Amino acid sequence: MCGLTGEMRFDGSRPDLAAVERMADRLEARGPDGRGLWSEGAVALGHRRLRIIDLSDRGSQPMTDSEAGLTCAFNGCIYNYQDLREELRGLGHTFTTTSDTEVVLKAYRQWGTDFVTRLTGMFAIALAEHRTGRLVLVRDRLGIKPLYLAETPGRLRFASTLPALLAGGGVDTTLDPVAVHHYMSWQSTVPAPRTILTGVRKLPPATVRVVEPDGTHTDRTYWQPAYERRAEFAGMGAPEWRDAVLDALRTAVRRRMVADVPVGVLLSGGLDSSLIVALLAEEGQADLATFSVGFETEAGEEGDEFFYSDLVARRFGTDHHQLMVPSDRVSTALDAAVAAMS
Repeated sequence: MCGLTGEMRFDGSRPDLAAVERMADRLEARGPDGRGLWSEGAVALGHRRLRIIDLSDRGSQPMTDSEAGLTCAFNGCIYNYQDLREELRGLGHTFTTTSDTEVVLKAYRQWGTDFVTRLTGMFAIALAEHRTGRLVLVRDRLGIKPLYLAETPGRLRFASTLPALLAGGGVDTTLDPVAVHHYMSWQSTVPAPRTILTGVRKLPPATVRVVEPDGTHTDRTYWQPAYERRAEFAGMGAPEWRDAVLDALRTAVRRRMVADVPVGVLLSGGLDSSLIVALLAEEGQADLATFSVGFETEAGEEGDEFFYSDLVARRFGTDHHQLMVPSDRVSTALDAAVAAMS
């Protein structure tokens, strides 16, 4: 998953590196494979890495392009990074890694804030411009990757999770009554920019925020669904819709095969996960690992769906793993499960 943190000062002082480190350390579960910290002027960035693309140390973050005067901390995956890298090479850029993080840096160098419209994937990005002192914060179209913000006089902090942001200290943790109303009304959902806490906000999905050295900022929404049927879909019947959905699923699965580590599936045996396994097999994914989680039968109630997941695993010849959770472990693991959900 990875995770990023950071701080920007507006009062002429240096960032609190100890706070940025505390926030980054709180993200260890998201990024157990590496830890990085960068600071220059009024901006500091922290990162915890999970190695998925470019497993070498060259892909570590925060990553700096010294020639361009840019430093980036990035959480997510750019599915079309290989195509973008080739396009950028054609425009004269050179690369020293095979990571999608370096593609993000070069794309920003080439296209500025418009770079985000060329990215296909899920991402939260923090980019620092050395020469101007600006900070650029970006979130993917659907807000799959989170980015939490806490602004106080003279300072902005940000992190990939709410607990990480709180680890920095100095956050107003009183409940936001409007957010509580949203939470209770919309099935545990608090839409951006609010969060359940008064002192914390979320960068909205599909947003580029440019923060100036004096603390002022501008937001741009770079994508918005149309919420209307496109003309080319008019008159389509059930068979055409079935084929269109299948094509879209194939595209989605193909994009998510981009990795330098093995791809696996959490296979419940239900419709969604079974379709994903079938489409990965169709795409030729070799040595596909599948995992099913079950619980012991209690009071006559079946606690697993292994019968169904086993059928799918046998049909597609996956390297299948059944993970049975004993009943006596459920209560002892509850606190850690809630903490992981943050």
